[in-house]
Amino acid sequence: MTYKESFIKFMVDSGVLTFGEFTLKSGRKAPYFINTGNYKTGAQLAKLGEFYAECINANGIEADVLFGPAYKGIPLSVSACVALFNKFGTDTSYCFDRKEVKDHGEGGMFVGKQLADGDKVVIIEDVMTSGKALREVFPKLKGAADVNITAMVITVDRMEKALDSDMSAVQSADKEFGVKVYSIVNINDIIDAIENGVIEGKEYLSAMKEYRATYGVEY
Repeated sequence: MTYKESFIKFMVDSGVLTFGEFTLKSGRKAPYFINTGNYKTGAQLAKLGEFYAECINANGIEADVLFGPAYKGIPLSVSACVALFNKFGTDTSYCFDRKEVKDHGEGGMFVGKQLADGDKVVIIEDVMTSGKALREVFPKLKGAADVNITAMVITVDRMEKALDSDMSAVQSADKEFGVKVYSIVNINDIIDAIENGVIEGKEYLSAMKEYRATYGVEY
């Protein structure tokens, strides 16, 4: 299996990717659901880090620092940082932000690598629905130093129109901030995995394709 196929199977085995009928926060009724809160063991986190590392390596993404937005991005950036070194010998730094600026001890907004001008920063997140996380952390990162945000890496790109736009959150991130978003897999990869028998779910294929036709975007 390719690393993409392995990741899709990993999501299903972890109870993160499920099929059925789900009402999303947007109000849309989707035939699949992704709940990244179901990653909760050391083994899962170690494996997840490896998939982030595979994506970074496969796409030739340059990184001096892996940044994990608080709070969910913190363990993701750490696991990806460890996996990059263990799997590919690439030694990057990591850092994450605080929700509130610390006014005692060493102080500051960031924990881990203190950002410097010219640092190539890659943002590590789980999913990207509206782009809210990027809008929050972009000015923080740029305010800390003149860093080069080379990419954002997420687990799954739903390739779905935003509620107020014909563009997806991934497309909006590129247009608004000039940040290219890479995903370990996208919804087309998941559909292919079902069709090729990598995972079960052929009974949901027609509903998934219909949902794509209604809400999807193409890159």
